[in-house]
Amino acid sequence: MPSADHDLGPQNLGQPATSVTSEPRDRSPEHAEPSRFIPHVQGLRAIAVLAVVLYHFWPARFSGGFVGVDVFFVISGFLITAHLMRELTATGTVRLGQFWARRARRLLPASLLVLLFCAIVAMSPYLTPTSALPNEVREILASTFYVENWYLALNSADYLNHSGDPTTVQHYWSLSLEEQFYVMWPLLMLLAAWIGVKWFRGARRRAVITVLAVVSVVSFAFCVVFTITNPAPAYFVTFARMWQFGVGAMIALVPLLRVRNAVGSFLLGWGGIAVLVYVIFQFDGQTPFPGYMAVLPTVGAAAVLAASNTRRWWYPTRVLAIRPAQFVGDISYSLYLWHWPLIIIAPSVPFWGLTIYHRIALLGLCFVLAWLTKRFVEDPVRGWKVLTSRPAHATLWSSLGAMIVVALVAGMAWFVNAPAYSAGFRAIQELQENPPPCFGAASVLDPACASADFGDQILPAPGFAGIDRPQMGDCFVQLTDARPVSCTLGSDDPDAPRVALIGDSHAYQLISTFDRIAEEEGWQLVTWLKGACPWSTTPLATPGAFGDACTEWREAVTADLAEADVDAVFTAAIATTPYSSAGFDSSYDAAVAGYVDAWDEMLDRGIPVITVVDNPVWETDPNKCLRTRDQSECVGVRSDVLVADDPLREAASQRDGVTLLDFTDVFCDADTCSPVIGGANVYRDQDHLTVTFADTLAPWYTAAIQERLATAAP
Repeated sequence: MPSADHDLGPQNLGQPATSVTSEPRDRSPEHAEPSRFIPHVQGLRAIAVLAVVLYHFWPARFSGGFVGVDVFFVISGFLITAHLMRELTATGTVRLGQFWARRARRLLPASLLVLLFCAIVAMSPYLTPTSALPNEVREILASTFYVENWYLALNSADYLNHSGDPTTVQHYWSLSLEEQFYVMWPLLMLLAAWIGVKWFRGARRRAVITVLAVVSVVSFAFCVVFTITNPAPAYFVTFARMWQFGVGAMIALVPLLRVRNAVGSFLLGWGGIAVLVYVIFQFDGQTPFPGYMAVLPTVGAAAVLAASNTRRWWYPTRVLAIRPAQFVGDISYSLYLWHWPLIIIAPSVPFWGLTIYHRIALLGLCFVLAWLTKRFVEDPVRGWKVLTSRPAHATLWSSLGAMIVVALVAGMAWFVNAPAYSAGFRAIQELQENPPPCFGAASVLDPACASADFGDQILPAPGFAGIDRPQMGDCFVQLTDARPVSCTLGSDDPDAPRVALIGDSHAYQLISTFDRIAEEEGWQLVTWLKGACPWSTTPLATPGAFGDACTEWREAVTADLAEADVDAVFTAAIATTPYSSAGFDSSYDAAVAGYVDAWDEMLDRGIPVITVVDNPVWETDPNKCLRTRDQSECVGVRSDVLVADDPLREAASQRDGVTLLDFTDVFCDADTCSPVIGGANVYRDQDHLTVTFADTLAPWYTAAIQERLATAAP
């Protein structure tokens, strides 16, 4: 998170500024500390914020740009620790109220302004899908009170709720974590100073260094282990990140780590920048992070901070001090705050597209808003005399009041739209119970519906499609959970035909439809479903605990199937699943072999397998487009959204006992694929079908299963 503390920096740490001792204890002056501005730190901040922003605009090109946040953590540890150490050395203590008040005046005005903007946007059904409103409001509240990282950590295992687009405030997780750092770090340093005075003959600095080093080492060990065992929440948990602040703190506290030698500083600084450039372009979503891989951006940032020599213009300390880098560093905090909400909101703005020109224009707008916020919000408020001339508690209480105002506006967003949310939910239920004739897939697959014309009708409405999902989360295993959870639905008759539904979220998206089919046909439905883990024997390319959990789940499901009495198996899988290619010529060949191998265990027992070619997968939720544009403007190019060589198709062709359903011609024509078919809204997010549309395919699912049950019957 880009801290707004631009004027803090360690110089002459062993010589405390004399002005500290004369600071009024009943006031909270904004500039109690003399300026220790270090230009190349601003340049490093510019690198960090540009990495994050460009990653969010062009994730494929700047695939590791997320490490910019790690750089900010190192910078904050460096600056804040130096600031606190100066005060500790000069006065023997840290005036916590004044410290927290200064942080509040620096960080909260811009932060709460953007949150207020997001809360107002949440009120508008034109800019925020009504189906996304509950989560949007919850995260605005969590961000307002700086617990967003914990909210995401506690909910990060919920694959179902994070399969679509994130909220406008998801980036506040890093601000929340840093605010928690501001609370804990001075307390740790005060504790260390007390230990130094009590047991180490007043050696405050040595005690502080020792305590912070121990905390950092333990935090790093926790980070590595937790990333391996539970990677989703590990990204957000506070203690898994404290070591990065600690690395910056060590640069500030240990003079030997700050290299002033010309050659050493040159090599260290440019080496650190090279490391950062490398990870920005080489890391991606498959990198186990944070864990041990976070060492690279952390050490890279620390190396740049440690390079202190500024003698020559080509030294990194001088290059990072050029005016453009200083400007970006100056506005980095507000730029970080504004860029993400605008990225999320932009596709919902009428007449706004997603072309390269629109993205560049939006990026320019982010810079303009960041500068305006810095100039007219950040700078004026942090020196506002009505607060700086009063005791610290005046700032803290004012901050709490402002936070409550933002929370009330967010609550009002829900209050205003709750009736529409409830009405939309009821309308979807009624639609599923009584769909119109020739609706959805029937308009393509049923010859009697050839003349059906639904005009501009879209059901469910694009603003509500996100809630049109299965409501059987207990039947779905997520992330690192390897338990072979099974649900039994449909008929209770012990003699009823038993159909198994197995696979990933693209199998789970059919569970409501198959439950209805089972009830109508008198079948019993038994399910084994796990997010991002298709039924196969080929390991995922995803490293760490997630991939291991998938393998363990598959083995457990195989054991359960060996004892289960099922008459047919239906399976589905997303075509873009990343499989390990070890032992094969390609990941495609590995995927095909894995499916065939898994199915053979059923086929050898005479149990037929039915599978389906995957539906198109969009880059972003097509409902964003449908809410502001005509259907004809929201189609996707077939080659962009449809995997031409779905390994399920090839695997099915290799076994006679496998039935393959291919609805590609329902989704797509020769050139394009549509998000609306026969008046039915096909998607609830970028790749999962609405239950409403899946229901329109039910007759063809039913026929395929009936045929296989009939041929398999003794």
